[in-house]
Amino acid sequence: MTPLSILDLSPITEGSTAAQSFRNSLNLAQHGEKLGYRRYWLAEHHGMPGIASAATAVLLAHIGAGTSAIRIGAGGVMLPNHSPLVIAEQFGTLESLYPGRIDLGLGRAPGSDQRTAQALRRDLQSDADQFPQDVVELMDFMSKEPKQPVRAVPGMGLEVPIWILGSSTFGAQLAAHLGLPYAFASHFAPQQLMQAIQIYRETFKPSKQLDKPYVMLGFNVFAAETDEEAVFRSSSWQQAFVNLRSGRPGRLPPPVENYRQRVGPAENALLDSVLSCSAVGSRDTVRAGLQSFVDRTGADELMITSQVFDHEARLRSYEILAEIAA
Repeated sequence: MTPLSILDLSPITEGSTAAQSFRNSLNLAQHGEKLGYRRYWLAEHHGMPGIASAATAVLLAHIGAGTSAIRIGAGGVMLPNHSPLVIAEQFGTLESLYPGRIDLGLGRAPGSDQRTAQALRRDLQSDADQFPQDVVELMDFMSKEPKQPVRAVPGMGLEVPIWILGSSTFGAQLAAHLGLPYAFASHFAPQQLMQAIQIYRETFKPSKQLDKPYVMLGFNVFAAETDEEAVFRSSSWQQAFVNLRSGRPGRLPPPVENYRQRVGPAENALLDSVLSCSAVGSRDTVRAGLQSFVDRTGADELMITSQVFDHEARLRSYEILAEIAA
């Protein structure tokens, strides 16, 4: 079975708080560790009412203290928001605390809207253009013999594994050029998935970190005892996704019956697209959907996200998936 990992946005549900989200995130990471998931990653977003993982490295320190074996990391850090030196120090600190367990996924999107990006002191165009150079600089800071006179302490010599994240062919080209593993955000932006995978695999250049291409793909799973319950649980994520794409980001809402029948053609088309990289249903339905996706893409690993309103139902979804994998 293809290795499975967990992507967590530390969702803030309606009527809840970020503090509760953090307790839930730790609980999910511990649950995933017991179930045999390979990694637990958090994603950096800013100014999002329903996402609590803005201070990604800080929250990872909390997760690391409550787990012992599962790899933990960023999926990802939006590097143009930060100085490469600061990220080298942050993840050097994490690697020093939890040696051999840290991953660093890097993206070039702001993880926010334009106003929030400006509040982060970003120049959207020039910062994005600088992304490849920033990645190389960051890798150098964490190398054993950095070329720069400035030293990342901690960070230098720790060589935290770097991943390139993307939802277009740009990230695929960069990951292939640098010989790094590539994670594609197919769980929310599947449009260029197959093209990006092909470019990455065909143009990959071996590196010190990686000798052959390695593709991890985002995939939504909503697993429950019945298809009907899973569809109901998935409606929270569908509502949140439509709200976000419509410019109305909010907290993760409770599930509703027959959500697809409540929205119009444009919203259903949007959901059809993202559901192409999803499995929603009982064990048999999820198993078939997962296998079909792996057969189609040849994914080396799947990064599973499950935006479920009820925390216990979310844990159960990951548990059912682990049972399928076993």
